[in-house]
Amino acid sequence: MRAAIVEAVGKVSVTTVPDPTPGPRDVVVKVASCGLCGTDLHILQGEFAPTLPIVPGHEFAGEVVGLGADVTELSVGDKVAVDPSLHCHECRYCRSGRGNLCDNWAAIGVTVPGGAAEYAVAPVANCVRLPEHIDVRDAALIEPLSCAVRGYDVLNGNLGAQVLIYGSGTMGLMMLELAKRTGAASVDVLDVNPQRLATAKTLGCTGSAARAEELDRPGGWDVVIDATGNAAAIQDGLGRVAKGGTFLQFGVSDYATTAVIEPYRIYNQEITITGSMAVLHSYERAAALFASGVLDASVFISDRLPLEQYPQAIERFQAGIGRKIVVEP
Repeated sequence: MRAAIVEAVGKVSVTTVPDPTPGPRDVVVKVASCGLCGTDLHILQGEFAPTLPIVPGHEFAGEVVGLGADVTELSVGDKVAVDPSLHCHECRYCRSGRGNLCDNWAAIGVTVPGGAAEYAVAPVANCVRLPEHIDVRDAALIEPLSCAVRGYDVLNGNLGAQVLIYGSGTMGLMMLELAKRTGAASVDVLDVNPQRLATAKTLGCTGSAARAEELDRPGGWDVVIDATGNAAAIQDGLGRVAKGGTFLQFGVSDYATTAVIEPYRIYNQEITITGSMAVLHSYERAAALFASGVLDASVFISDRLPLEQYPQAIERFQAGIGRKIVVEP
């Protein structure tokens, strides 16, 4: 089969690899679409993936075409979206229900071959059957949506909150859509990319700007979400949290990224700084939300490229062009 391969740091290609073989409790998925994500850029930079080469792609959906000997829950022909999380179920974090913090954390497309290929193998437990009305080519959006759902689980949002989101890429826009549905009184979005910011306006954000100073919120925001991973944005956002408010680090930064906090202000104003790591008990809920139409795939997916153009897709994503870019084998 054909697959994208991150061969070494900074080097990606598309080549022929052996067809995957399922274990007893695995299924083989014929990939319909695979989304690109900031995590894929980190893998290309030599972060996250423990060893290279690796077939990337942790946001994917497709059709079941092969079953392991002990699989009874799914049938050939079923449309599925795949939760990439691979938890050990043995460490203290898994045993306490915090599998996203697993000491032996692994993921399809990060530590084992993923969905940037014609076919991918996944445990049957990680597959969510999709209803007939869903276009499986759009269902690669379910994995990032599940991360956004996890983010709002962490926030435990209060009704009537004033929300500020840094970044209007795919994840920032998903956080915008969920904020609107979790009782936010206002949702402002910041981005230096005017094309992406225009999409936030289309989706109905309250205010939009390149810088927070351009928005009229002198007391700050109850909830500030960084969806960029950018050091400057994070630093600015930490200073925009209102008294009693919360800062959520949602975007994925480089390992070396740092920011300065003000301990007295955090104490005196009872500010919460927290993070949200990937998916946790949120994938099925994200699939249900997606099936209900919470996202307009035609707005979120800006580019559909053939698998053979995976290197070009990565370059486009690195350049900040478009929104969600998917490859389709």
